[in-house]
Amino acid sequence: MSAPQSPRVRVAVVFGGRSSEHAISCVTAGSVLRVIDPDRYDVVPIGVTPKGRWVLGPSDPAQLAISDGRLPEVADEGGTVVLPSSPSSAEITVSEPGSVPRVLGEVDVVLPLLHGPYGEDGTLQGMLELAGVPYVGSGVLASAVGMDKHYMKLVLAAAGLPVCRHVLVDPGPWEPQRERVAAEVAGLGWPVFVKPARAGSSIGITKVDGPGGLEAAVLDARRHDPKVIVEEAVHGREVECGVLQGRPGGSPDTSVVGEIRVDDTHEFYDFDAKYLDEEHVSLDVPAGLPDELAGQVRSLAAQAFTTLSCEGLARVDFFLRADDSLLVNEVNTMPGFTPTSMFPMLWAATGLDYPALVNRLLTTALARPIGLR
Repeated sequence: MSAPQSPRVRVAVVFGGRSSEHAISCVTAGSVLRVIDPDRYDVVPIGVTPKGRWVLGPSDPAQLAISDGRLPEVADEGGTVVLPSSPSSAEITVSEPGSVPRVLGEVDVVLPLLHGPYGEDGTLQGMLELAGVPYVGSGVLASAVGMDKHYMKLVLAAAGLPVCRHVLVDPGPWEPQRERVAAEVAGLGWPVFVKPARAGSSIGITKVDGPGGLEAAVLDARRHDPKVIVEEAVHGREVECGVLQGRPGGSPDTSVVGEIRVDDTHEFYDFDAKYLDEEHVSLDVPAGLPDELAGQVRSLAAQAFTTLSCEGLARVDFFLRADDSLLVNEVNTMPGFTPTSMFPMLWAATGLDYPALVNRLLTTALARPIGLR
């Protein structure tokens, strides 16, 4: 007599969202749906439309891929998905006009693959904490700080980690702070990079070579976020390291170090270079670094992860200057997650392939308590 099979873990994969990274979130979800183990996990795909409505998403990964340069989008059709709102029930329901809400069943864990505001920034994490539902990734604090490049730098610098010099453009009106910002930015030297403070995937970033281009770049960045930062241009190499939550009470685990190389076709690692141009971008995994220097990168990555109280996963990005000194550029609490993204490539080179990586993230989330920890 064969032993009874254990029930599959019910996973709600949430993707899309209201941020400018909507399409990249869809691509990430499609990649995960391709590899998640159907014998172990029962997947409920939930898409969030660009306007913020939650709907049952496509289960076919092909519908969430970039095709002929076309970026995928969650269609605003079908019933509205309602996630649990209290710890007393973990049931998902679908509500349609004129119909009794349909119960889809309870969820064991949520895999939030949202990038940017309204998903990666602590908002969704707070909702899941209130509902008492386990989820993959960092909690409210680390998600919010990691999303905000200004506060991330303040926290890292306060812990003694090296960060880039930058100038803050407050969310208030531009005119009263124009002169102050111009004077402070001049102190950084030219060129500089103007960035939305709470966006990712290099969206809204402009390289500015002189004072004449500053205002236009700031106003362009403010189309994505009223809060903007202006960073010094660091001349050096761009290297990255993946981090995974370790065992309870233990140190985080770090991957091998990778390097991004972009040729002269792109001025920097912009959106097109990241997602639409494989010919002129190289991801070197592992990076060609001496063992001692790679060890420094991994150590700093673990420190950054711990300093921000990250959980689950993160990718820590660095600038490596000619004198071998390192600067922490960003901590990404939900990094790009397609098989050709840097984060999964780093872990594959470290011995954890894509399906095993997804499984580890879900297993870690299921073992983690909800609430204060």
